[in-house]
Amino acid sequence: MKTLLPYLSTPDDLRSLPAELLAGLAGEIRGFLIDKVSASGGHLGSNLGIVEITIALHRVFHSPDDVIVFDTGHQAYVHKILTGRRDGFDTLRRRGGLSGYPSREESVHDHLASSHASTALSYADGMAKGRELTGGDARSVVAVVGDGALTGGVAWEALNNLGAARHRPVIVVLNDNGRSYAPTVGGCADHLGRLRAAPALTVFESLGLRYLGPVDGHDIAALEQVMRTARELRAPVVVHCLTRKGHGYEPAEQDLDEHLHAIPVTDPATGRPLGPRTTTWTHAFADQLCALGERRRDLVAITAAMPGPTGLAAFGRRFPGRMYDVGIAEQHALASAAGLAMSGLHPVVAVYATFLNRAADQVLMDVALHRLPVTLVLDRAGITGPDGPSHHGMWDLAALSVVPGMRVAAPRDVVRLSELLEEAVAHDGPTALRFPKAAAGPELPAAGSVGDADVLSSTGHDVLIVAVGPMAEPCLSAAAMLSAAGLGVTVVDPRWVIPVSAGLREAVRGSRMVVTVEDGIAASGAGALLRQVCGPGQHVLNLGLPCAFIGQGSRSELLAEAGLTGQGIAYAIRKELNRWPL
Repeated sequence: MKTLLPYLSTPDDLRSLPAELLAGLAGEIRGFLIDKVSASGGHLGSNLGIVEITIALHRVFHSPDDVIVFDTGHQAYVHKILTGRRDGFDTLRRRGGLSGYPSREESVHDHLASSHASTALSYADGMAKGRELTGGDARSVVAVVGDGALTGGVAWEALNNLGAARHRPVIVVLNDNGRSYAPTVGGCADHLGRLRAAPALTVFESLGLRYLGPVDGHDIAALEQVMRTARELRAPVVVHCLTRKGHGYEPAEQDLDEHLHAIPVTDPATGRPLGPRTTTWTHAFADQLCALGERRRDLVAITAAMPGPTGLAAFGRRFPGRMYDVGIAEQHALASAAGLAMSGLHPVVAVYATFLNRAADQVLMDVALHRLPVTLVLDRAGITGPDGPSHHGMWDLAALSVVPGMRVAAPRDVVRLSELLEEAVAHDGPTALRFPKAAAGPELPAAGSVGDADVLSSTGHDVLIVAVGPMAEPCLSAAAMLSAAGLGVTVVDPRWVIPVSAGLREAVRGSRMVVTVEDGIAASGAGALLRQVCGPGQHVLNLGLPCAFIGQGSRSELLAEAGLTGQGIAYAIRKELNRWPL
């Protein structure tokens, strides 16, 4: 059969196709996704499940005049294919290539750069209000949201507002596959489950929205019909579509844990990763937390819909009554952790560092204000890589540095990860432990100590390099280059980077130049705190990431661009010494 994809460059091309060709097109798109995402890595299962919905959306609505926004934009690959970006998939998630999320820079069909969950309904509410106030035309505003995203509180804040404005048409396309990363949890999930079995009065109708469905989310004709009905209602309406994550690809359908939600470079025939399996920081954390759980019955774990990616799945299997998945609800996770801590337990809340931003108020006012023993474990801290600016975990040190009583640890290797996690859960106040998305490197043993700070190497006291966490390895490389050029260089790992420890204060006292190196924002992180305690005769150089939204690329590429390699650190120190000689 003649292929169709090469002839589809715009949604107009799609709308011109006869209906009888659409099932074949859906199969082509799935084959294309499997080939391209297997080659590059990326989000596969979520996109395989939304093929028919996206086709129907672009046949019924006229993007970009009709606004279509995707909640958690990793489900927008099919949208990209149908809006003229098919050729870009050879560069998917690479430096300078096609983004793995909607991107306003890429296309007029992308109205926002959505990649954090539960926000699309609020965007749609504001866009509909904006059109009303500015005298815009009667075009539709459509928000595509998953059932997993409805576990996030901001989605219900938006629904509360959408339902109260019955004259303002916003179409909520609910892509219900029963999952986010993991199965969807909570009362909302139970309610949707009952609706799948038998239509009844819905919570959406109680809030003032119309409800259409449930409809088979893989039946294009049925989807087009219900979407046209929704458009003609000219009122806020929920279109409930039932889909299967990973639909049409057996390896994804058989992967019961995540349905191949996100994959590395993979063999498309089997769905199995290519290349050797490596131990990651996340694996090391998972093992150590289980070991601690055996010894401490007061230890409980909390995940915000990501038990597997954050390493808590193993703890949940070992201690099923002591692990809580609260859904995509980081604010609730931290406030609930505060309640658990008030009850005499020690909660460990494991989240991606980028998602800690969503719970800043709870960290400050619910945990720290009450001086509660809650441990935050921040996976994907620093530069994350191909997921781009929304997923780099580069703001955590800056945010936590202003929280009174907060202690933050940054292990340089997995041996220190085990030590510091044990110290964290033994502490009687709030703590955080951060580590990157990366393979675990070699152990970097200490050559000595100053208080609770580790001295990693020392050839003199001209320059003191303070290495934050995984920056220890490139700092040691830089120190070797500088020592070979005749400088006396000492490298120290503070282990606990916030607040500035007595041991680090002592180490700083004997050095004329102090250089801090971190994979967080240089101007306002751990280095900035250390600068405040240095004496008037000391020169301080803070190296780290710029205060900017950093694009996608591999972790090694982006760290190199920021100068956070051995060579880059040595160059920055030499340059500073030329300006401020010792």
